Amino acid sequence: MDIQFVGAAQTVTGSMHVVRTEHATVLLDCGLFQGRRRESFEYNRRLRVPAREVSAVVLSHAHIDHSGALPMLAKNGFDGLVYATPATRDLAALMLRDAAAIQQADARYLNKQSVREGSEDELVEPIYGEEDVLDAISRFVSVPYHRSIPIADGVRLTFFDAGHVLGSAITVLDLEERGKKRRLVFTGDLGRAGRPILRDPEVPEGADVLITESTYGDRLHDGVDKMEDDLARVVTRTVARGGKVFIPSFALERAQEVIFALKKLRKAGQIPRVPVYVDSPLTVRITDVFKLHPECYDAEARALLRGTDTPFDFEDLEYIEDKERSKELGGEGSAIVISASGMCEAGRILHHLKNGVEDPRNTVLIVGYQAQHTLGRRLVERRARVRIFGVERERRADVVVLNGFSAHADQRDLVAYADACRARGPAGTIALVHGEPQPQRVLADKMRERGHNSIVIPAPNDKLEIG
Repeated sequence: MDIQFVGAAQTVTGSMHVVRTEHATVLLDCGLFQGRRRESFEYNRRLRVPAREVSAVVLSHAHIDHSGALPMLAKNGFDGLVYATPATRDLAALMLRDAAAIQQADARYLNKQSVREGSEDELVEPIYGEEDVLDAISRFVSVPYHRSIPIADGVRLTFFDAGHVLGSAITVLDLEERGKKRRLVFTGDLGRAGRPILRDPEVPEGADVLITESTYGDRLHDGVDKMEDDLARVVTRTVARGGKVFIPSFALERAQEVIFALKKLRKAGQIPRVPVYVDSPLTVRITDVFKLHPECYDAEARALLRGTDTPFDFEDLEYIEDKERSKELGGEGSAIVISASGMCEAGRILHHLKNGVEDPRNTVLIVGYQAQHTLGRRLVERRARVRIFGVERERRADVVVLNGFSAHADQRDLVAYADACRARGPAGTIALVHGEPQPQRVLADKMRERGHNSIVIPAPNDKLEIG
């Protein structure tokens, strides 16, 4: 028995890991690499697993860097099933169709670039299309938390709540080969205790091998209370100078969490009453899915649902799908605009930044991780000039980073989770994935200080024996 780390190895994107036994090949996640448009497109064009050999796929959650290559897997001959929680299945059905549209848009953009540069022999096709998405979606099987089911010869699956996004799951695989039994625990993306809306991450028993994310292995997040106080200060300061707050946000989870926080601040009178726009068709549809899955909520969010209130609506909040209505948001007057994509690499947020990044009254509020080589990362670095739609622009808008909104566990959470797994034992080997090398090295050192002596940081395509 072994596991091969195909994607999200010493990087934070493209999650894909292959578990092999004598009788089965199980894929943990099947994500797209996200970064510079051309680099990402070229990387993602080649599927890095033998699709026809895969017995089953287990999907930790619906984010595209974990799910986005599923249509490619189907396109390349995969004929097995994809196992996910009910909420993940519903979200993936939306997000994969959106991903197909982005693939088509990226292909058009790159082809226009090639024509301008006189390289028409380099024209590209979209990585996959709508039919491939529908094929992938048809293979989903919904599995509730805590229900153990067989998914391949000698492989049983159980999901536990990861507390990261709606429906996110910690994957437990019970493996048996030639009388040898091993339990593999894969966190996917691990959430944080005490965050609003979702329940806290769960700790399964008996892990022999723990594969954990390490995105923020070298950082500590601010607490939820400070996060909301900081948000209130940013909004109040920007509105006082007549500006707008632009919040690039992932359509899944981060947008809903920001909406919930703004609702609480409005109710408490901590922020001025200005229009709040959720300008993202995908975010609108995902928020509707949230309303269908209260089984994933924590006690506070469920209490709202039992009354006449909901976590995702308040006065002056407008959800926008229509493109023409979106264009109207560039007018005068203060407002809060929440728009995808979260790393500012596509979507309507680019139009808002094009119109507003040169105005010193405005604020770009970063509430999520920004991968290297993305516009979001360049904004976080507060570069004086940024390129939007191919045009260099002066960055005069203020940029504020609130890492407290992160849905990822920080260093303290990750070490505590490893300790908790060991306490329910034995968690002898820990593999760090979904992180950049520096945070991973820092996290590994912290874990060794706690007595975790068998830690590996796999490079792409490295294998680890599950012995």
